[in-house]
Amino acid sequence: MNVISQKTQQSFAEFYTSYLTEHTDRTSRQLHFFGSTLSIICLTLLALSGNVGWLFAAIVSFYGFAWMGHFQSEKNRPRSFKQPVYSFLGAWLMYWQMLTGQISF
Repeated sequence: MNVISQKTQQSFAEFYTSYLTEHTDRTSRQLHFFGSTLSIICLTLLALSGNVGWLFAAIVSFYGFAWMGHFQSEKNRPRSFKQPVYSFLGAWLMYWQMLTGQISF
């Protein structure tokens, strides 16, 4: 019997549909957006300064605000614990969709 769950074998499109159902709370989406934006700023500062401390700040910003949204607002467990790659990609797709008005804040 295959020990890998069917849930982790899904396509990204299937994953993302489910991912969005775990981001229905407005405050959670806002925290995701803020953390992602802050991580972009930190990565820009890394590129400009060469100070690797900005990389740490980018990671903490990106995941810290997202996880705060999950634990405090959504009351669920972040997908990044079980499906880190798809979760990372999903977070940036959701960010883009919020930025372009496809998903509300």
